[in-house]
Amino acid sequence: MEKFITLTDTAVPLEVENVDTDQIIPARFLKATDKSGFGENLFRDWRFDNNDEPNPEFALNKPEYKGSILVAGDNFGCGSSREHAAWAIKAYGFTVVVSSYFADIFKGNALNNGLLPVQVSPEFLEQLFVEVTKDPSAKIKVDLEAQRISIPKKNISENFEIDPYKKTCMVNGFDDIDFLVSKLDAIKEYEQKRTQKLQGTTAL
Repeated sequence: MEKFITLTDTAVPLEVENVDTDQIIPARFLKATDKSGFGENLFRDWRFDNNDEPNPEFALNKPEYKGSILVAGDNFGCGSSREHAAWAIKAYGFTVVVSSYFADIFKGNALNNGLLPVQVSPEFLEQLFVEVTKDPSAKIKVDLEAQRISIPKKNISENFEIDPYKKTCMVNGFDDIDFLVSKLDAIKEYEQKRTQKLQGTTAL
């Protein structure tokens, strides 16, 4: 998993609430068991019409909107627990998803796959939508170490919460196994001290 410390980039606004995982990646595309190829089917039924032609009105198809930050409506990632939703968003090229609320299972799946879910207040989310739609070139800065998201051009910002363990993993580019490996020396030291203590107790 890649390290994530700070990101400054433009954003794609998806001003739709209650986006569920079946809308993110339709069930008919879930046959694959690895992560490759999911990006091309992200929001498939919204991005394309019944003739597989791009829908020019959908945000991801509008040429003015580009970037690795997806700004989405409230209650993003609800519905089923499929991890494929996070795979598809990440594979498409997004690194951050911003919303005023995320379904818990989606949030966990996102963090496990190097996709940062940034939960902000409804008021700040509305500001993001206003600024991005008004000026698609507006940059958003996400500082994971400081746990802060901002629009530098407008000098507006807000803090966000993240599980400390998941923050450590993302900042260092660790998955769960990598994290355990990083603690191997400390684990060995603990076990050695514990063994010595037990041996001392036995001797008494």
